[in-house]
Amino acid sequence: MNSYRIVSALIGIVWIANGLFAKVLRMVPRHEAIVAKILGAEYAFEFSIAIGVSEILLAILIWSGKYARLVTLFQVLIILTMNFIEFFLANELLLWGRFNLLFAVLFSILILWNEFRKRREYE
Repeated sequence: MNSYRIVSALIGIVWIANGLFAKVLRMVPRHEAIVAKILGAEYAFEFSIAIGVSEILLAILIWSGKYARLVTLFQVLIILTMNFIEFFLANELLLWGRFNLLFAVLFSILILWNEFRKRREYE
């Protein structure tokens, strides 16, 4: 297995961890608290589950390799949008506070590098 496939697999694992374990199985209550702070407490549970299921589906799509470039751009858009919103509206609930945005940018760079640079070596 080459580095492109390994990094793609790890990126999918990040989405599974955040979607399945943190949100759907509610193993990280902070995630639901962030949703409640941003979208309101009334439906925070339902929104958290929906976001978690979406993240799981995204991981499956990543692992399938279908629409890889579009999925890559979608991931970066989602990651940066979510983290900018959290930076301004819920930074006190984030694991690394305002540094979460830095990690989001670095993760986005990794995703872009893997798809647009490393994939060429794989093909």
